[in-house]
Amino acid sequence: MHTTTLSSREAARYELRFQSLFHEGRAYSFPCDEAGRVNIDSLGVKVRLNYFYARTVIGREFAMPVVARTLH
Repeated sequence: MHTTTLSSREAARYELRFQSLFHEGRAYSFPCDEAGRVNIDSLGVKVRLNYFYARTVIGREFAMPVVARTLH
């Protein structure tokens, strides 16, 4: 029996992507749901800090994040 919940399956199919404003190809991406909500509690410590950093520097270092469908 497969016990994965719908919300975790949804989160695995989308990412919230913060693209660098100055360095082509540099970006942060985080698993999210279809609406762009990131489950912060599921992130490791370093990834969580990167997420908060990317959110903090929107408009200065990173563009507004976009929700993208992943290839998995």
